[in-house]
Amino acid sequence: MRLALIAHDEKKPDLIEFAQNRKGDLEQFELMATGTTGQRLIDATGLDIERKQSGPLGGDMQIGSEIASETCDGVIFLRDPLTAQPHEPDITALLRICDVHGTPLATNLASADAVLDELLDQLSDQP
Repeated sequence: MRLALIAHDEKKPDLIEFAQNRKGDLEQFELMATGTTGQRLIDATGLDIERKQSGPLGGDMQIGSEIASETCDGVIFLRDPLTAQPHEPDITALLRICDVHGTPLATNLASADAVLDELLDQLSDQP
């Protein structure tokens, strides 16, 4: 199973802490992340993460393409709802493609735990 990890600048520390706390669980997935987030996660956790472009440079769209191709099974995207993002249309498109394809999407820490737990249950149900 493949899982995407994304975080806006103000939420990167939260995602890093989440990944550190759930490292054993995350190691069970093929991970991908947008550029800066991916590098910070690699540096902080040592997880094996495929890095896409930075979000504003097309990374959100690259992950959206993975969802549309059905090669991404879930997304944890810690968004900063209090700061305007210059690439907001890309973010909206990513959220929309998750809805269109029924891809589990977490946008805060509470839902990140829930999505990760559900995906782990699906992993354990596989033969």
